[in-house]
Amino acid sequence: MKASIMSKLLITLGVVFYLIVIPMLEWNNSHVFNAEWPPHARFHEVWQLVTNMLLGVFVLWLAWFRSQITTSAIISSAIMGGVIISHLLSSYIGGSVQSGNITKHVLGLDLAVFVALFVILLSGIAALIKKSDK
Repeated sequence: MKASIMSKLLITLGVVFYLIVIPMLEWNNSHVFNAEWPPHARFHEVWQLVTNMLLGVFVLWLAWFRSQITTSAIISSAIMGGVIISHLLSSYIGGSVQSGNITKHVLGLDLAVFVALFVILLSGIAALIKKSDK
């Protein structure tokens, strides 16, 4: 498989998580429609989901139509890096990566943290493949 296509596919696989999977997991009573959350918190949840989805579309456009894999990788890593930073700050802010709808662990990591690291890894590999293709 041609390196540029492989890079684009890796970017796309990573984007699927924050463009489709995460919104599907959070557009329900545990997050967006959670009656226990203050209305302003639900507003911020929708804002975050929509922003990440729009950035996901932009990343796909950059990758597939502009072949800007490195920029795509940086944006994807920033989006999912936010999950890791938020997780690291959880004890300070009184938050938790555990939502109640998914409480799985992979390799000893909370699933959300594992997925974030996985997307960052895919992004890094895509950028390296693209760089070596020159």
